[in-house]
Amino acid sequence: MSASSFLKALKAEGLTVVEVGDWRDHNRNHKGAWGPVHGVMIHHTVTRGSARTVEICRKGYEGLPGPLCHGVITKDGRVHLVGHGRANHAGLGDDDVLRAVIAEKALPGDNEANTDGNRHFYGFECENLGDGDDPWPPAQLEAIERAAAALCRHHGWNERSVIGHLEWQPGKVDPRGFTMASMRERIRDRLK
Repeated sequence: MSASSFLKALKAEGLTVVEVGDWRDHNRNHKGAWGPVHGVMIHHTVTRGSARTVEICRKGYEGLPGPLCHGVITKDGRVHLVGHGRANHAGLGDDDVLRAVIAEKALPGDNEANTDGNRHFYGFECENLGDGDDPWPPAQLEAIERAAAALCRHHGWNERSVIGHLEWQPGKVDPRGFTMASMRERIRDRLK
């Protein structure tokens, strides 16, 4: 999916998209392959404040250079594009989970970290403290649904191609505050 196709798909799904800097060429492709891409991964940022969150996700931080995702979904429901290509968001995860995503089957438990997820997943970081108390505004949840559906629609995937970081890598808890089962139901309904 080209950067232009990525942007077009998001806008066609009714999203408000903000292009940040050189997002079309901002990636970690020099560190490894990008693709084949098989799904969409949802995260929370553990940050507060849209501008700061977008900047961290674009630039990264000491020990983890950016981009840390492809798009940042802020509480107001806007999608800020910060990268295209390989991004530092998924890390190592379970190859059984990847096989289930590819087959669009129910996910097994993630009990190992042996597969490079940065190669195989689009990533959306969602502005939230991830403490279980920070609210998820309706506009933000709808934007997550629409962004994931846009990529599924483009690739011909169903909702089972969308996972949370907590379903990929042992020990991860994100996104916290809503269930991925409920989000997949929303995506399924949108794709109908």
